[in-house]
Amino acid sequence: MTTWPVSGAARGPGATVWAPETVTADPYNAQTPSAALAEPVTPVEAFFVRDHFGIPRTPPDRWRLRVGGAAAAAPFALGYEELLAMDHRELDVVVECAGNGRSLMTPRPPGLPWGQQAVGCAHFAGVPFRLLAERALIGPSAVEIVFTGADCGPVRGRRTAFERSLPLAVALHPDTLLVTHMNGEPLAPEHGAPVRLVVPGRYAVADVKWLVGARAVTRPFTGVFQSEEYLYVASRGTPEGPVTGVRVKSLITEPEPDTAVRRGHETLVRGRAWAGGGVPLRSVEVRAEYEDDDRHRERGWHGALLDAPAGPYGWSSWSYRWTPQRPGPYRLVSRATDAHGDTQPPRAPWNARGYGCNPVACVEVVVV
Repeated sequence: MTTWPVSGAARGPGATVWAPETVTADPYNAQTPSAALAEPVTPVEAFFVRDHFGIPRTPPDRWRLRVGGAAAAAPFALGYEELLAMDHRELDVVVECAGNGRSLMTPRPPGLPWGQQAVGCAHFAGVPFRLLAERALIGPSAVEIVFTGADCGPVRGRRTAFERSLPLAVALHPDTLLVTHMNGEPLAPEHGAPVRLVVPGRYAVADVKWLVGARAVTRPFTGVFQSEEYLYVASRGTPEGPVTGVRVKSLITEPEPDTAVRRGHETLVRGRAWAGGGVPLRSVEVRAEYEDDDRHRERGWHGALLDAPAGPYGWSSWSYRWTPQRPGPYRLVSRATDAHGDTQPPRAPWNARGYGCNPVACVEVVVV
């Protein structure tokens, strides 16, 4: 019998009530509140929301997933209860919008004006897609799996469903999940209920929500959201490749911007860091820059204490103890480096659509 996760203890009267910060109302898009990013697991009610066309609402008892395609010898459909009866996995996964941080780029590219908060880390439970692929008898001619969401709307004058494909090897990875639960609760509508895809290590555009279809194709998929949108595009307008793996990144969650810090007293600087594709972090470094004659004077980098993540796809907590010795305005800066040697750059790597923004994290404080 399959045992699914259950939610934790009920909230007490003094528990924090979270709500994401609205970016657009229609369609609804919202980012995680800064304070919620300090939580080891981002609360569902605070978790950022990305929606292209409006949120479909399908009752679980009416949900069906169709698995087939040209390379599937035994196509089939299944319902929610049948999916719940299958073996499942549980993973902590960082989910980050590909456009997270777009507003930091200069000039700012078109698209949703995300700050640095279109990200969160949740505990997901779901069924590996490979189990369904085995049942569908997907053959060797398959090159990709195309996943279809129930959300659709007009794109360049045509009604278009949200669809994205994955290379066959990625789709069949045991950690690519058809998710039904998030932080111990059934998925909420804004997060893809009843069932969504979660592909650890890739930007969230791969995590098709409100999933209703999966088909094995024999040639690369060229749908709108695969070949026309979510591409890295150079300033001259030339596509440089699709948005895929998450780039290494850190955030400072404490102290908050404009905090007054006491001179000569130890201050705890801390935050979160993560990398894509299951690549572990090597280090997080911190430095304090102070303003002198309207210029930032840079001190050297100092290694932060880096905690182990809850799993290969979760984020890590880090901390650094800083004792400022002179008064005035400071900028605290953090940078993460992964096991491959990739490091956050000093400035956002600009591209025409504002994807993959991962510059060093900065918070300005005042020492008094």
